[in-house]
Amino acid sequence: MMTKAWVFLYAAAIFETGWTYALKFLSFSDLKTAWSLQENLGKASLPFIAYVLFGGANIYCLSEALKEIPTATAIAIWTAVSLVLIKICDVYYFKIPTNYPELVFMALIVIGIIGMKQYSAS
Repeated sequence: MMTKAWVFLYAAAIFETGWTYALKFLSFSDLKTAWSLQENLGKASLPFIAYVLFGGANIYCLSEALKEIPTATAIAIWTAVSLVLIKICDVYYFKIPTNYPELVFMALIVIGIIGMKQYSAS
């Protein structure tokens, strides 16, 4: 049964994925230049705004999940789900190549996620 805490945990993993890509595209030098020149400020500040929003949502959702799910279980699943989502985005959106051994190990992570959720104390 999917409880509210598990929904928060999976939402936190989604926000963690967004936060990771916001961090990837964040450039403080571009932001500083745009700020000083008052040109392209919206475009330069978008990754920073996404960083703050995704980071805040991630922290909020994870903190809510930790109220009901054991800490070790929650952190393990949050990290694993985030990793899988990031890999999926890398392969399908950013066209980063992958190989069979990576897919096998990602499958093992997914099996671990299912096992941790299935046998969690909560």
